[in-house]
Amino acid sequence: MSEQKRIEIKVQADITVQEGVYSNFAKITHTADEVTLDFLYINFDPPFGRLRTRVILSPGHAKRLLAALTENLQKYETNFGPITTPMQPPPDLGLIQ
Repeated sequence: MSEQKRIEIKVQADITVQEGVYSNFAKITHTADEVTLDFLYINFDPPFGRLRTRVILSPGHAKRLLAALTENLQKYETNFGPITTPMQPPPDLGLIQ
């Protein structure tokens, strides 16, 4: 079996991207070719919502992301204890675009 060569990729991002955004709600949709993740901030008093960012992935990359999230959350819980799921949003919450 041949050894795989490790590739180092330098990633650049401007400061606004490095700061990140806060999201307390996500909407996931898909087609045969893409999975779309919409990250929103929703305030309930007064009620309003704002799309913070949208990420469009191939289905294969979405599956790899799911595996990476699962692995990292398992490591998190090993280090810090179980994650409690916060209150679910109201079932009648409607998003108007």
